[in-house]
Amino acid sequence: MTQEEELHHLREENAALRAENAALRAENQELRQQVTDQEARLKQIEERLAKDSHNSHLPPSSDRFSRQKKTKSLRQKSEKKPGAQAGHEGNTLFQVPTPDQIIVHEVETCAQCQADLQAVVALQIERRQVLDVPPKRLLVIEHQAQQKVCPHCSSVTKAPFPTGITAPIQYGPALGAVGVYLTQQQFLPYERACATIQDLLGPAMTVGTLKALVERCATHLQPIEEQIKEHLKQADVLHADESGMYVMGKRWWMHVAATAHLTHYGVHAKRGKEALDDIGILPAFDGVCLHDGWATYWKYSCAHALCNVHHLRELTFLYEERQQAWAGAMKTLLSDMNTAVKEASQRGWKRLDPTEIADWKAQYHALLQEGYQANPPPSTSDASPPKRRKQGAARNLLHRLSKHEEAVLRFLECLNVPFDNSQAERDLRMLKVQQKISGGFRSLPGAQAFCRIRGYLSTLRKQGMQVLTALELALAGHPVAPTF
Repeated sequence: MTQEEELHHLREENAALRAENAALRAENQELRQQVTDQEARLKQIEERLAKDSHNSHLPPSSDRFSRQKKTKSLRQKSEKKPGAQAGHEGNTLFQVPTPDQIIVHEVETCAQCQADLQAVVALQIERRQVLDVPPKRLLVIEHQAQQKVCPHCSSVTKAPFPTGITAPIQYGPALGAVGVYLTQQQFLPYERACATIQDLLGPAMTVGTLKALVERCATHLQPIEEQIKEHLKQADVLHADESGMYVMGKRWWMHVAATAHLTHYGVHAKRGKEALDDIGILPAFDGVCLHDGWATYWKYSCAHALCNVHHLRELTFLYEERQQAWAGAMKTLLSDMNTAVKEASQRGWKRLDPTEIADWKAQYHALLQEGYQANPPPSTSDASPPKRRKQGAARNLLHRLSKHEEAVLRFLECLNVPFDNSQAERDLRMLKVQQKISGGFRSLPGAQAFCRIRGYLSTLRKQGMQVLTALELALAGHPVAPTF
């Protein structure tokens, strides 16, 4: 091989090595990117597995049994002793002065000498009463309408039946109220409710009859529902939330608007502004709406307040799983603010001292700054547009606490605004209970009737009224109006 051929061969070998090196570099870069993506994915999975009811929005029922660490409650330890507190009204049974039945146990003979004591007057009587259900629980009332012939004109006059007595045999409002109560308050499926009525009370009731009773009750309660909505529009503070439900096999949404004394449920195919506009409460509301920060609520011009329990859970996650000190300090600060507000309310104050509020806010701003320093923005090497770059859980929370500071700290400025949105969450929790017991709704009218009746019963419960009697009157066409 000549020198020129050898030089040519070396050049070709060098070019091949350069090409191979470039390919290896490209492959290495691709593998590095895959490792980076896999690490990010693994981190997301680990964070997801680390979340439960105490550090995220997940309900307690979703807590994983494999989690060894005991879940920590966000509730602070109370100094109260277990059991009933001082001033609590007990539920001790008391004897009634006029019992329905009296059974006298006579002394016939002397226990000592066996002498006959039947004619001897009793020296003292010891009374003991037993509360029980009578063996015949069903009351059958027969209405008889007379017909008489006038001796003067020979015309026949018939006595009218009372209003509502229209069939040869029918269920009374008290029995119908039991059926409505079992399905709408205790969430029994219709077939089980019918079986319960037959087992406990005696008469057989069909599913169709029970559905008709529910529809009649809902129809009579429509004016009451409108009154509840009108008074919710005038409330100073309104709790709002929403949750998914199933109607005819499709996902719908249950929207709740509530106060400590009133409750309204609305079912709609949509979750967003269209649904809230159709329900009609928030568009006319000008008080403080307390919610969880869902984007649709910000579209209304009323004042806003955010649920801080959601923030406490997210701060707990950042502090425990990512060891971010600012999150633990912010959690403590919000809890201390809540304690200060509760103490001020107990003293009868209308608001905190402005100097104290300024001090709380200064600490709040300092912790936000510390949080931003601990969580710098994502690298600019990311090819995606700035608005599309993932900020991460920490920065998203920081942005919310900073952008909506006024809503986050509304409870600090207005003592009548609660620290959290537990009222709406408690009212929605019963919907989840209904779904677990009875499942979804087979028709839209059934779901709407449930919302109307359930909102009415929830309102009566909050006001300490008897729901079974109210249902009886509602079926009779004379529903009891709650206190407004």
